Order: sequence, then structure tokens, then C-alpha cells
Amino acid sequence: MKSLTHQEEIIDKYSVIPIYYQLTKILEKCILDGRLKPGEALPPEHEIAEKYGISRMTVRRAISELIGVGMVYSQKGKGNFVARPRLDDFVFELVNFYEEIQKRGMKSNAKLLGVKIVRADELLAKKLEVEINTTCLYIRMVLSADDEPLVYENKYVVYSKQKPILETELKDPSLSNLASIHGDHFPIISKRVLQASIATEEESLILGTGLNAPVFVVEQTVYDTGKKPIGWGKSIYRGDRYKLTSYIGWPVDDIG
Repeated sequence: MKSLTHQEEIIDKYSVIPIYYQLTKILEKCILDGRLKPGEALPPEHEIAEKYGISRMTVRRAISELIGVGMVYSQKGKGNFVARPRLDDFVFELVNFYEEIQKRGMKSNAKLLGVKIVRADELLAKKLEVEINTTCLYIRMVLSADDEPLVYENKYVVYSKQKPILETELKDPSLSNLASIHGDHFPIISKRVLQASIATEEESLILGTGLNAPVFVVEQTVYDTGKKPIGWGKSIYRGDRYKLTSYIGWPVDDIG
């Protein structure tokens, strides 16, 4: 791959950092460094997979992350291309939980509160555009820093494969990963909607805040190639621990 010739990045398969995320950061750096320019095609998936000794599924996952932040776009039958930065849209986002906790020198932890198979009620059926009583996988978890709970998450995916839930799959319980493992379709688009709210009784107990404390509610939906939702969830962030950040253009890690 000519785009990586002058500075070789490697993937550590023994790292706790997911392989797809390592590849995402490598490709992102290639774009930000100008080794891959706007309008230029990314190397084919099989070439990237062969170079790093990883699966094409992992490559697709990394590329889908770049598509999600607007750095890459896909053209059916032609491949994936570097997008031009969109400098006229204000995009507010919550900082990445794990990266932010690491920057602060704190220890992050994800605690699984429950995993079960449920039948879609009216609300969930509407969110996932499925029939009522459709089988879905439901996961609850809380993210903490130095044992202080900060984020409460509830996630649902269409459980079409009906395969056993393995403990190893829950090491990366992101909505897109759960949807790709337990569904029939691969997620390529992620939509997030943020709203300010106040903590419910359940949320305040789990997060250790007072009742009606301020929180950010982030509703996420992931879609397949047919723009059909295959996963939906809500994350409740403590309002006293998070702030909104806006970057105009592509995300750059070393901007303060």
C-alpha cells in the first residue's frame, strides 16, 4: 500500500485496544497526513487485510467508523474514497469515553448489568422498524472511571441469527459490533441524537446522582446498506462530568 510506505504503522493483536479501532486510527492518520487525499480511493479491503494479517470483516468495520465521522464515503461498485472536510456544519459531540478517561490518568471499567432476549414492544418495534414481538438482544451496562459510574447504557439489536451469546463477544459491546455479530446485515451508518434531560429514579441509582440531576441522553441508531435500522440504544451521561465539544471539519486528536 503506497500510502503507508514512508511511515509504517503496526497493529498489536495482543493489545486491549480492538483491532478495528487500531486500523481506524491508522487510516485516519493517513488521511490527516495527506498520504490519502480527498477524492482518492482507499486501497481495496483485501489489500488492507493482507497487509495487516486481519480479516476483511475487521477492515470493513474500521472503514465504517471513518464513514460514520464523514472522513470516507462509499460508492457502490467502485469502492471507498476519502471525503472532503465539511467546514460549514457545526457538529457537537461528547468526547470518547475511553480516550477521555485515559487522558485524565484514570482507570476505565465497563460493567455488564444484564443480557437477555426480549420481544420488541411498540416503542422498540418503531425504533427498529420491525414487527411487534420481534426477537431482540438487550444489553445493559455502566461505564465507570476509578470506580465512579459515569455512563449508563441500554442497547438493543435485532437478534436474527439466534446464535449463543459468547462472553468474548461482550468485550466489545458497541452497538455496531453487536448488530454485526447477531444480525444478518452489516452496519455502515451510525446516527446519534443528543438531548439534555434529568435523571430518572433508575438512572440516578445506577449513576449515583441525585434524582432529577442533569444528564445528557445520546440516542444511537445503526443502519445497514439498505438504510434499515438494525440496532438502537440510549446512553445516559452524567451532566456534571461531560461537556459538549464542536469541531468544524475532520476530527484531529491533538487539538486541545
